[in-house]
Amino acid sequence: MMGSKRAGLAIVLGAAVAMAACKKSDNNAADTGMAGAAAVDTGVAAAPAPPPALTDANIVYILDNANMLDSAAGSVAATKGTNSEVREFGKRMMRDHHALRKQGEDLAKKLKVTPEAPANDDSKASYDKTMTMLNGAAKGKDFDKAYIDNEVTYHQAVLQTATNAMAAAQNAELKNLIQKAAPAIQAHLDMAQAIQKKLQ
Repeated sequence: MMGSKRAGLAIVLGAAVAMAACKKSDNNAADTGMAGAAAVDTGVAAAPAPPPALTDANIVYILDNANMLDSAAGSVAATKGTNSEVREFGKRMMRDHHALRKQGEDLAKKLKVTPEAPANDDSKASYDKTMTMLNGAAKGKDFDKAYIDNEVTYHQAVLQTATNAMAAAQNAELKNLIQKAAPAIQAHLDMAQAIQKKLQ
């Protein structure tokens, strides 16, 4: 169930930045929250403790890939989900991650950081596994449960590793954004857990 540490960090950092943006506009229609794609007995990478020695260029790369993955996963849930709360959660993730990807690109330009894949990067493999799991789950209760279970596990892992991810950032703006993310990550975990309980 556990993927590589670098894949986990990709998801962790993406969620951390996404959650910070979500918190800022939690009351707006264009919310910027996030859900991820870790695994619940699906073979998709869960988020372990991040490895040391990531550069800001690695983090920017990881954020972009994580946002791309979460937007795509949300898009599948928005159309394939049968439970209205699952569909709305997916729409929120899709919308938020499109916006977050743009914010990440803007920050990279501002900081003059060129995204660079970390050593042994397997973000494409994580993306493929997540999308295979979501696309392979039968529409209906099976899909809704697989998606939301995945979101719960993912956010639990993110909460455990957010502090380490923040410590890996070298730039103060990036570090600050990740540091502010924890309450929003918890809010998304709470939302996913509430939906999960209703699906049982």
